[in-house]
Amino acid sequence: MTRHTLPSDAWRKSSYSPDNGGACVEKQVTADGLVAIGDSKDRALGAHTFDPAPWQTFVEAIRSDVL
Repeated sequence: MTRHTLPSDAWRKSSYSPDNGGACVEKQVTADGLVAIGDSKDRALGAHTFDPAPWQTFVEAIRSDVL
């Protein structure tokens, strides 16, 4: 998915991303309910979109150190 089709003011940077120009992950929920993930350092790369349930499963696995 291209980022230019998503509202630029809806992106939220991860609280785990440093403010010093390091790895910066951004997320937003699209109008059709998908979770969009992008790189704030290189917005030309586009965004990956996921259905909410698998995304939540992935996030929970990361938080519980399963992955």
